[in-house]
Amino acid sequence: MRFIGNIEAKVDAKGRVFLPASFRKALNQEESAELVLRKDVFQPCLVIYPRAAWDEQTNQVRNRLSRWNKEEQMIYRQFVSDVEELELDANGRFLLPKRYLKLAGILQAVKFIGMGDSIEIWSNDEPQKPFIEPEQFGKALEQLMSNPTVSTEE
Repeated sequence: MRFIGNIEAKVDAKGRVFLPASFRKALNQEESAELVLRKDVFQPCLVIYPRAAWDEQTNQVRNRLSRWNKEEQMIYRQFVSDVEELELDANGRFLLPKRYLKLAGILQAVKFIGMGDSIEIWSNDEPQKPFIEPEQFGKALEQLMSNPTVSTEE
C-alpha cells in the first residue's frame, strides 16, 4: 500500500473530516482497513497508520528497547500510549479528537500528505509549511542521491 499526494480538506464543527478518496481507495485494497492515529514525534502534525504499518513500526521500536531498562520502558510506553484507533463512517469521515486538533494546531483547514505507508495531517490554517523551499529541496536531494549508499536489504 502506498499513499501519495497532497490533498486539502476542512474539519467540520464536530471535528470530523473526510479521508480523501484516493487514500480510501488504497485502504480498500487491504484486507483490514483499521487505522491508528498519533501525533508525530518530531513535527506539529498528526499521522494515520494502517494497522499493519503501525504494528510493524511498534515492533521495530519494541525490538530496539529493553523491557528491563526503566528509561527504555518509559520511551516505549510513551510511544504506544498516545494513540487512537480511527473508524471511518459510511461516508468516509472520521473524528479527530479535540486534544489531537490542539496538538497539531488544527483549526479548520487541513492538508493530507501521503507518506508511503502513512498519511500526515497538517494544519492548513497556519503559515507553517511541511515542505522546504524548492531550491533547497533540489540541493538536498542532489546531495543525498549522489552519495553511494550500502544496501541493507539482502
